[in-house]
Amino acid sequence: MKKIITLTVLSLLTLFSYHVKAGYTETKYPIVLAHGLMGFDDVLGIDYFYRIPEQLSKDGAMVFTTSVSSLNSSEQRGEQLLLQVEQILALTGAQKVNLIGHSQGAQSIRYVASIKPALVASVTSVGGVNFGSPVADIARDGLTPGSNLEGVAKSAFDAFGGLIALLSGNSQLPQDAIGALESLTTQGALAFNQKYPEGLPQSPCQQGPLQASNGVYYFSWSGTRAFTNIFDPSDAALSVTSLLIPGDDDGLVSRCSSHLGYVIKDNYRMNHLDEVNQILGFHHLFETDPITVYRQHANRLKNMGL
Repeated sequence: MKKIITLTVLSLLTLFSYHVKAGYTETKYPIVLAHGLMGFDDVLGIDYFYRIPEQLSKDGAMVFTTSVSSLNSSEQRGEQLLLQVEQILALTGAQKVNLIGHSQGAQSIRYVASIKPALVASVTSVGGVNFGSPVADIARDGLTPGSNLEGVAKSAFDAFGGLIALLSGNSQLPQDAIGALESLTTQGALAFNQKYPEGLPQSPCQQGPLQASNGVYYFSWSGTRAFTNIFDPSDAALSVTSLLIPGDDDGLVSRCSSHLGYVIKDNYRMNHLDEVNQILGFHHLFETDPITVYRQHANRLKNMGL
């Protein structure tokens, strides 16, 4: 009898746990993921946000991955993203979306929320270049506007961006490497921020408002480690670019530059690619799995009624 009671209790607990877990990421509004510089929705079956969409959707979230120009200005990418957001809303019948953008994708989602706030419930910046990157500054300074070197570099990177677009099935998207580079410089980010200031802190290292004047909720998180896993081939390159950035950074974006809205955490032991669970899920062995961070955030949005 005691054994039967024990098994019954365990079965009920398992069933309860299943139902709790089943709705853990079930946000009110769809989650829309926006990639960063030289990004894609998926290439050859590999997601930019590696394994994140499936891990969010399996417990209730409605998730959409978007694809904009791999290389272009943040405003042009924002316009492309806006069109896809409108299509998602028409498809689902939802009133709003929760936008999550990585790297330059943070500027793209901020653009959408700024010009169409009625369509956006929340904006989440992941390793976002919200105040520019010294790496972009150095690259821009090395390419004199109108020079032959700039022309060669633009042609080469535009072609590379076109290849990414082709492999991801989005070959119609225009590429503009110089436009992308200028968006990510400190000067370019400042100009962008003056037009689309919602969610920004008063200075880079501070907290911004949880809810901006446009009614949209703003969040951010980022990492501060360039080298995180000996088996990750991207760590070596990010360790080099990290040397160009004063203070703590993720290899491409400084800790303070990543701040937007409510800062969930700005010192995960993650580099710029770990933040989207790349490359192929390699990350610091003693840090929270990036997928868990996204799942926790989806649950946060759910509990806020978003």
